[in-house]
Amino acid sequence: MIGVFDYGAGNLRSVANTLEEVDSVYRIINDVEGLRTATKIILPGVGHYGQMLAALDSMGVRETLVQRIRSGVPFLGICLGLQALFESGEEAPEQRGLALFSGTVRRFPAGVRIPQMGWNELEIRPGSRLLKGLGPHPYVYFAHSFYAPVMEHTAATCTYAVPYTAALEAGNIFGVQFHPEKSGPLGLQVMKNLVEL
Repeated sequence: MIGVFDYGAGNLRSVANTLEEVDSVYRIINDVEGLRTATKIILPGVGHYGQMLAALDSMGVRETLVQRIRSGVPFLGICLGLQALFESGEEAPEQRGLALFSGTVRRFPAGVRIPQMGWNELEIRPGSRLLKGLGPHPYVYFAHSFYAPVMEHTAATCTYAVPYTAALEAGNIFGVQFHPEKSGPLGLQVMKNLVEL
């Protein structure tokens, strides 16, 4: 059973609709018990980096979430959910991230229109399980002002003033900066790939 984590500001209905379209069994969860019983976890994120991580702390779920991810439970972070995997973010320097990956989530450079809102092309690295079947130059939907660095676990990049991590994969950990739930048939393929892992 996929647990879609509700921290109070995620794009839950759209994510749930996408899971229903690919015939997945899921449940909206919002506590430690839900995290412990989920066989896969999705953390959809919209809004502010600091507020999301503060919400996870106030709900008392940070430690369990990290523990479940480290124990091998498949995890997908969407948008802010990907950014939360890093150590810190310029949007809220005082708030520590989940620190599953080193690095800082940075704001797009001055002079660039933000947020990056709309469709952009993925450059997919070979061997991605999450992005399997998307074709050679897929366009997906983005809405963000901050970006994760390109690193060894980057599964796809996108360029908007600078190249950044549009998707990452490391064992059981997956993250996408774009919104599968707003990316039409390609987004459905991403969620189908997750379900079939």
